[in-house]
Amino acid sequence: MKTNRFLVLSAATLLTVSSINTTFAQLKIPAASPSQTTKQSFALGEITLEYSRPATKGRAIFGDLVPFDKVWRTGANATTKITFSNDVKVGGKEVKAGTYGLFTIPGKSSWQVMLSKDLNLGANVADYKVANEVARVEVKPTTLPFKVETFTINIADILPSSATLEIMWDKTRVAVPLTADIDQTITQNIKASMASEKPAYFEAASYYYETNRDLPQALAWVTKATEQNPNAFWIMLLKARIELKMNEKKNAIASAQKTVELATAAKNGDYVKMANDLIASAQK
Repeated sequence: MKTNRFLVLSAATLLTVSSINTTFAQLKIPAASPSQTTKQSFALGEITLEYSRPATKGRAIFGDLVPFDKVWRTGANATTKITFSNDVKVGGKEVKAGTYGLFTIPGKSSWQVMLSKDLNLGANVADYKVANEVARVEVKPTTLPFKVETFTINIADILPSSATLEIMWDKTRVAVPLTADIDQTITQNIKASMASEKPAYFEAASYYYETNRDLPQALAWVTKATEQNPNAFWIMLLKARIELKMNEKKNAIASAQKTVELATAAKNGDYVKMANDLIASAQK
């Protein structure tokens, strides 16, 4: 009888300990360096960033926590990764579409920014191999007028075929130019579209307007787009912008006034304002 009671008590004790261990195993606390994944549309594809974000927490960063002149994983925890869905140029260096480890060598007056085929180094940067690099760019850091508490990598200054890869922490910013050679591809796509049953007049006119080429052709296309969709205030505003860039101010004002009419009917205050701003600019 005593033996049975002992077994029952022992089983209960084990169950209690197991429950406690399970409870602790399921305990979740904030990560010291939380992970971040961001996707940014760029050119004709996307750029994806995967990295961990440590905080300064009152510490001296570059030249102290992050030593100068040594390979840094550019963040915390796992290897920082950058993925290009299309071919790009990083600091003028050609980089094929794919996923790469983003490593840096911070310095007092210049940084080395490297893209590597090695995606699994993590904290083991002592094992970094130059032979695995696909690109290395030297850039000069700048001092920010404010403090960035949490380590940040960002895609900024986004234009149709160029952008900037930003690395920011504490009061340091490093910027690497990104470019994509998309003009030939888009030009071929426009040509094919114009030969199709449903030409993309608005998109073609937008590209010609943004890239400052053959504005009379852009105007012809956007005019056809307005004829196909006469209530599209956004198309009419593009027509006004092209006319203004061509210095056809009278026509630009008329198109902008039509934009105000259409946007007001659609209850879109943003386009009403943009059209009125264009009118004011054309009247100067």
